[in-house]
Amino acid sequence: MLKTTKIKKKASTQAITTHQEEFWTGNFGNAYTSRNTGDRWIANNVALFARILQRTGEIRSAIEFGANRGLNLQALRILIPNIDLEGLEINERAAGILQKKMGIKVHCKSIFKFKPKRRFELSLIKGVLIHISPDRLQGAYRVLYESSSRFICLAEYYNPTPVTIPYRGHNEVLFKRDFAGEMMEKFSDLRLIDYGFVYHRDPNFPQDDLTWFLLEKIKKGS
Repeated sequence: MLKTTKIKKKASTQAITTHQEEFWTGNFGNAYTSRNTGDRWIANNVALFARILQRTGEIRSAIEFGANRGLNLQALRILIPNIDLEGLEINERAAGILQKKMGIKVHCKSIFKFKPKRRFELSLIKGVLIHISPDRLQGAYRVLYESSSRFICLAEYYNPTPVTIPYRGHNEVLFKRDFAGEMMEKFSDLRLIDYGFVYHRDPNFPQDDLTWFLLEKIKKGS
């Protein structure tokens, strides 16, 4: 767990390495955390992860990168009450809310500063790779891979070729591409298990037009 506010601030200050990270540690990131809250979001995530977890079997541990206030991790806890969870979040306010709400270990730092000391059965990232500078993606892929003992789940905006689009009046902070495809090209032992799309107009459990991919590490010779 994060022990004190002082420790959290120190970690976050050292973490800022790109324009995009500065964007999310500041006022815009704070506003995002305040805006995205409520039981409805958690219900939508329960529906999403229930579908994904049908392909994994029992999962006993998971880490989320860019966990924010914990809407995804809360959904996982509902589906698997005894699951061992950790989260990484660069925004101090969001990390504090997450730690207080769930009482789990929270790493308040950049994904590029994170060095996993253990592996989790599921490494999760949702709506975060799209906000990472394209020239830093390879480092993010490496952390996701090294943090997983078996499964990696990516839920992002998909595009067959890399594109940059404006985001709430800001430029160079939202990028779409084939993240899962790039990871499978980078790590030859990854295979695609399943994928799906969730439309923002879904009448029951909408998501923000996300395409999710479930990847699995395969043993040599299997």
